[in-house]
Amino acid sequence: MRSSYRIPKRIIQTGKTADQPLHNRATMSSIRMHNPGYEYLFFDDEAVERFIDQEYPRYRPVFNSFRRPIQRYDFFRYLAIYHYGGFYFDLDVLLASGLSSLLDCGCVFPFEGLTYSHLLRAHHRMDWQIGNYAFGAVPGHPFLEVIIRNCLRAQTDTDWVRPMMRGTPPLQREDFFVLNATGPGLISRTLAENPGLARSVTVLFPEDVCDLRCWNRFGNFGIHLMQGSWRSERRSCWMAWLVNRLEHRTMKRCMKQSLQFGRTREYPLVGDRLSTCESL
Repeated sequence: MRSSYRIPKRIIQTGKTADQPLHNRATMSSIRMHNPGYEYLFFDDEAVERFIDQEYPRYRPVFNSFRRPIQRYDFFRYLAIYHYGGFYFDLDVLLASGLSSLLDCGCVFPFEGLTYSHLLRAHHRMDWQIGNYAFGAVPGHPFLEVIIRNCLRAQTDTDWVRPMMRGTPPLQREDFFVLNATGPGLISRTLAENPGLARSVTVLFPEDVCDLRCWNRFGNFGIHLMQGSWRSERRSCWMAWLVNRLEHRTMKRCMKQSLQFGRTREYPLVGDRLSTCESL
């Protein structure tokens, strides 16, 4: 598929049904209100299935083989933007301004936060990751093409995912396997392993990557409310406390390392700025 430089004025969202709860309808309205004149496409589960069968039937076996529904939604969002071009937003993204100043970027992803991944930190000198809750691209952008290929690879070769797991918090390995097989971990690894393509991707960095208040923002355009409805089943209060405690301790170690390299980032990185953190 040929790619044009300018991102088309199109917004794509997906959900189980078109009948969404009030808080989702409010966030969806914010996106449409700030972007009048943009084509809006909503795909419920039936529309997603039709899209796969009509446009990418060769991916039907892989699509059916994903263990978690969120992985099918992840895979669909990459295919949809690769096919149509435009912007994708999760249903829990709230916008505060329009997107028109991003149309000339060609491909744009948000900074999400600092990463736990030892592979990204030690091998690729990248202590941060990008998010897939919101992004935009021209149709046929090569970065999305490689993301799609990596989703296929992760599904057929789970050993390929395992290096990304080192450094992740204990008791959350199942969730982090999903993140590294189709989610932010995978797309961040794709960025790190393809520096040539990375030059065609705009990352919306905050002024201070070590300030948690700046995480999960689509630049200055909006915020990801982090509903996290796909996560593993509810845990007991004691287990939830333990999981949060261990995650906080792991991030504290990561933050200590990241603060040594300043509060701003750029990509591709220049020089050997990040070193192995043995305590992770």
